[in-house]
Amino acid sequence: MSADDVIEFKNVSVTYQHRQVLDSIDFSMENGDFTYLIGQTGAGKSSFLRLIYRDLLPDEGDVWVAGYHINTMKSNQVPHLRRRLGIVFQDFELLPDRNVYENVAFSLKVTGQKNRYIKKRVIEVLGLVGLSHKHKSMPLDLSGGEKQRVVIARALANEPRIMLADEPTGNLDPEASHSLMKLLEQINDRGMSILMVTHDYELVRSHAHKTLKLEDGQLNSISKKSLSS
Repeated sequence: MSADDVIEFKNVSVTYQHRQVLDSIDFSMENGDFTYLIGQTGAGKSSFLRLIYRDLLPDEGDVWVAGYHINTMKSNQVPHLRRRLGIVFQDFELLPDRNVYENVAFSLKVTGQKNRYIKKRVIEVLGLVGLSHKHKSMPLDLSGGEKQRVVIARALANEPRIMLADEPTGNLDPEASHSLMKLLEQINDRGMSILMVTHDYELVRSHAHKTLKLEDGQLNSISKKSLSS
């Protein structure tokens, strides 16, 4: 793994339910990259992400993430790896009985941070995503776009090196989707590496970044012009 790479797959294969979803994949992502991962349902995108946060091990090949060799790392190192990853899901997964501030603070409390630092950091990340004024709001009172911004704030709280965004606009309307993409691009401009799984080809066309497609176990780079709606 080179000094500039934050993720590297070398000759990685994964079989799921008797079907090879990843076939001798080579992939690298450098610090500060913004990369889309697209592909049909069942193409292996979820397996690809699970390898990165070590919820899955490759059947063959090697995976390195943020300096960790996924194949050989010990189980007690996994929490340390995951603190270097900010993970954003489609379905928000906010704690419904806690307000915005408490939802973001929770991710810091579980890592043992002191209260003084937690308060400072939560204020910082809520400001970054434009939700300082919503810090006392409950999830039920937020729009879909606001909920996803809280999720992003929570993902950023522990100052990760890499953000994994799994269909982050899947439950949002087009206007909220474009607003969220602008936020992710701003975060990327600050040096964060972002790997985003999406089915929204229109979004990929209008916010152009490096795009990779998983198909028949293979990972290929594609151009914006080749994307179909």
